[in-house]
Amino acid sequence: MAGRIRSEDVALVRERVSVADVIGEHVTLKSAGGGNLKGLCPFHDERTPSFNVTPSRGFWHCFGCGAGGDAISFLTQLEHLSFAEAVERLASKAGITLHYETADGHAARSAGKPGQRQRLLAAHAEAARFYAEQLTSPDAQPARRFLAERGFDQQAAQDYGCGFAPDAWDALTRHLRTKGFTNDELTVGGLAKPARSGSLIDRFRRRLVWPIHDIGGDVIGFGARKLFDDDNGPKYLNTPETPLYKKSQVLYGIHRAKREIAKQSQVVIVEGYTDVMACQLAGETTAVATCGTAFGPEHITVLRRLLMDTDEFAGKIVFTFDGDEAGQRAALKAFSDEQRFMAQTFIAVSPGGMDPCELRMASGDAAVRDLIAGREHLVDFAIRSILAKHDLDSVEGRVAALRAAAPLVAKIKDRSLRPGYTQRLAGRLGEDVDMVRKWVQAAGRGEAPPANPAAPARVPGPQRTAEREALKLAIQLPDLAGPYFDAVEAEYYQDPVHVAVRDAVTKAGGASAAPGGPNWIAAVTGACDDLAAAALVAELAVEPPRVTGEPDAFYVNTTMATVQRPTVERQVHGLKSRLQRINPQTDGEEYMRIFGELVTLEQRLRGLREQVSRGV
Repeated sequence: MAGRIRSEDVALVRERVSVADVIGEHVTLKSAGGGNLKGLCPFHDERTPSFNVTPSRGFWHCFGCGAGGDAISFLTQLEHLSFAEAVERLASKAGITLHYETADGHAARSAGKPGQRQRLLAAHAEAARFYAEQLTSPDAQPARRFLAERGFDQQAAQDYGCGFAPDAWDALTRHLRTKGFTNDELTVGGLAKPARSGSLIDRFRRRLVWPIHDIGGDVIGFGARKLFDDDNGPKYLNTPETPLYKKSQVLYGIHRAKREIAKQSQVVIVEGYTDVMACQLAGETTAVATCGTAFGPEHITVLRRLLMDTDEFAGKIVFTFDGDEAGQRAALKAFSDEQRFMAQTFIAVSPGGMDPCELRMASGDAAVRDLIAGREHLVDFAIRSILAKHDLDSVEGRVAALRAAAPLVAKIKDRSLRPGYTQRLAGRLGEDVDMVRKWVQAAGRGEAPPANPAAPARVPGPQRTAEREALKLAIQLPDLAGPYFDAVEAEYYQDPVHVAVRDAVTKAGGASAAPGGPNWIAAVTGACDDLAAAALVAELAVEPPRVTGEPDAFYVNTTMATVQRPTVERQVHGLKSRLQRINPQTDGEEYMRIFGELVTLEQRLRGLREQVSRGV
């Protein structure tokens, strides 16, 4: 409705509406003497009544929590309505026609006919009753079967107002006409539409119908599910845009969930009507769903009002999406919208990609509650979804993954969370935290990423020294060093020239079987592929070992442990990062396999570290 409500009409609502009647629908009031009433405050827990109502002045006040106001403010706080929504609700009950005007005080032309909203709401309420009655008819058996197959009994159907649109072109239209509603009202409200012949026909036909309520509980539209194969329409058909129904603002189930959302500071976003029913019936009473459109900014505005969302991270938003590619895209879209929230945002994806309704049918109410309880932070899910698209076991894959994920971390609205997620991203990639931080910072500034993060780092001095000493022992004392040396392959060496010499030892037959002396040195030299490696063999053949006295088995073992340790440390780090990328609930077998490898490798690393420390 364009424009604001005329101030004179607001004053009339305050004058005619009894504050005691409005509050009495929600609070048990008893006489407190002097014409005053008292009851338990609905806005905070208390055992002794401190909530006072003064009907003669149209005012209420709680001496416990300090809240107070008139009938309008009571509804805005209790029902989480906007000021205009509360006024319209009270005006409708009191039979008051509201008028609207623009900011400059002129009548708003687009406001519609006087009393139009009230008339459309009445038509929708009657339509909801009509559809609900039709659900018990013989022709509605397919609709009842649909509900029963999804775990919803007759009581659930009644509680949620489920109905059936008869197999007739104008059954609802004829019914509403007998109630005094005009063709224009039925068309404007989206309940009927013109046929080619010029007559009016029902919007929905031969479908299971759900009434859609606004946050105040008024029916403003319907959602209808196809039941028959010869129905050529879409699977779900919703009310079109009307003066009442704005799909970008509507959340199915919000009128039932609003108080629990405010009480728990949590809302669960699901994808369909049956998912809302399944969640709420399973005990997740904060579930709501969008109606035929994606979750967007205007939905966020509605929820922020319920969550009291401010600059503090007080509330929780839990999205449930199918585990398929479309569901992941929806989740990543939600991440972008989540930045408009100050609440903590999570995602819950059930095993096998089942939606909450399917999960409840397969495993019961507890499984639905476990799904929501097992949620993960949306940022974690978004990062994991991006990394899953890349081969993180290759250098190129890790660089591509970092290029894709760094902007996402940079977009996290709460700056205090960025360092933690930067560290987590580095762990999953198996990359240096400082390097990943530079990429995230560059992405946040809209700059190009730093130089190639995968460029090999310089070999540390101690590592180079250990590798040289190991090669020296294999060349000079193959009979002593051979068994230890041959067990440590070339992959543990980092210096390229050292790797070439290590390969030459293998090509020469290995140190364990070497005779030693000049023939062994000549064999290794001849097996070298380049001059640098051959020159190094000549140096190592005459260079004294770095040990006081004669080398022994302990010294050789310590040297080889020093060579291996950095590589094993990287392998442990890599397995840990792989574990972080695996969901133990959906990929339990793979998770346990990697975990077993990690345990074994960590035991080996401990042994290497102990050997090195004993040799120092």
